[in-house]
Amino acid sequence: MSHSKKVMISFFLTTKCNLDCVYCYTNKRKYKHQTLDFKFAQIGIDDFFKSNNSRHIRFFAAGEPTMEFELMKKIREYAYEKTGNNLLVETQTNGVFPITIAKWLSTNIDIIWVSLDGVPDVQNHYRPTITGKPTSSVIERNIKYLIRRGTCMVGIRSTINNMNLYNQIDNIRYFANLGVKYIWTDPMFPSIGEKDAYEEIDILEYAKEYLKAKKYADKYNIFYGSFLACNFDEKTKYHCRACLPVPHLTTDGYVSACDMALFGANNNHMSVFIYGKWDRRNNKIIYDEEKINYIKSRNVDNMPGCNNCIAKYHCGGYCLGEVMNETHNLFGKKERVCEAIRYLMRNMQTNMGCYKYLHP
Repeated sequence: MSHSKKVMISFFLTTKCNLDCVYCYTNKRKYKHQTLDFKFAQIGIDDFFKSNNSRHIRFFAAGEPTMEFELMKKIREYAYEKTGNNLLVETQTNGVFPITIAKWLSTNIDIIWVSLDGVPDVQNHYRPTITGKPTSSVIERNIKYLIRRGTCMVGIRSTINNMNLYNQIDNIRYFANLGVKYIWTDPMFPSIGEKDAYEEIDILEYAKEYLKAKKYADKYNIFYGSFLACNFDEKTKYHCRACLPVPHLTTDGYVSACDMALFGANNNHMSVFIYGKWDRRNNKIIYDEEKINYIKSRNVDNMPGCNNCIAKYHCGGYCLGEVMNETHNLFGKKERVCEAIRYLMRNMQTNMGCYKYLHP
């Protein structure tokens, strides 16, 4: 399955978080703690398994999913009861959790993406705990444990910032020393609704440095991916699963198409991605078919700004969430990334076939 066809159901488990990341895009602090309702998760799984052949579930959050560890276990158990060994479980985590949680993850989660920005100085600057403590040592411990003890794949999802932009090869060496063989990178982007509240990096410089680092990684059989090139696996009109759309269940009882539309109750520019609502009284999800069809219509053939771009069918109009957040136009384009994607298109192989582990 290619990146743009990655079909799964995601659970935004909680708004609680143990980190205070400098560039956090979720604005979770604006909301009092919310937790996904287990009954909502159950009906979401029932609907998803009924309408899709996929048996892929994913834990994510506005906060840190392992902070609702018991709920994570319950949802995984319910999905397993429905589908048995066909179940594929994925999570994206900040990696800061006790060893008891690492033990469970190592045998119950198939794909674990740890958000880690690089060597300790970089990680501890951008991703400290909520009390300001460094995080690198506990993440190193947990990654080593998961790789040593588990049958799961452990990969890195690294945000590129001004401290690691020119040190991507150093990062690869560091991750490799932890035992990691799969790394995805993503340039820093603005928080939801706060375009000025972030550290801007030169995206073309990122692409050039990424290409150097990728060539280094290739020598050592390490996968080093870029979000800019996530659709270089095969031609597509659509950027990602948000275009399909596939369900992401929010803590406030809505169905979202996108990781960046974390709350359904907010009637803001990201509400275009909210296409369902849980009817608690009748325990069913009410889907908005008109909204679904509108989301599905977002493809490069319907995007005038992409008409003459050489990369249009290996980009798919770029990330819907970022485009919507920064332009307030679902069919707009994020011009800051366009030149960099075309640069990679000219200097990298495309139609490479499916990545072994798709971008989280």
